[in-house]
Amino acid sequence: MDYRNMELTLTRDCPAVQVPWGTEATLREGTPIRITQQLGGSFTVLASGNLYRVEGAHADALGVEPVTPERHEKVGDPDFTRESVLEAAWQQLATCYDPEIPVDIVNLGLVYSCEATELPNGHFRLDVRMTVTAPGCGMGTFIADEARVKLLAIAGVDEAEVQLVWDPPWSRDMMSESARLQLGMMW
Repeated sequence: MDYRNMELTLTRDCPAVQVPWGTEATLREGTPIRITQQLGGSFTVLASGNLYRVEGAHADALGVEPVTPERHEKVGDPDFTRESVLEAAWQQLATCYDPEIPVDIVNLGLVYSCEATELPNGHFRLDVRMTVTAPGCGMGTFIADEARVKLLAIAGVDEAEVQLVWDPPWSRDMMSESARLQLGMMW
């Protein structure tokens, strides 16, 4: 079900992260909220004039159906190769979203590189370099942590590092054509 723009009241205290500063907060039971985005397993809600990111595991506090928790089994090809690991990595990265923008981080052009290095045991380490839309965005570490967890869920991946970088600086030119179209930024 699409919960966007639903106005609800919190049914219990709920942990959240204030957007865009990345400050951890607790939204109190009884607080009126409006869901502005539901993507990548989390919700962005408007409460008391501020935006907050709420993990899907706390959907019950919003009064909506819980988001199915991520399974702990590996995703991707169980007979993995470097190519299949990289393909799965890009697919996983495309399930991570900026809480203010309804486009995944790959199509936003925030992911600069993804490399797979074979480990001695035949598995792989993934190294990702990414940025955020603005250097002062406090959500960068949360997005990078989410990406790292999702990368570690890939069959054949034993290690993953997601590094936030600022060079080159992000610009709208880095967005995919479909992202620009979705956001009405065709120029």
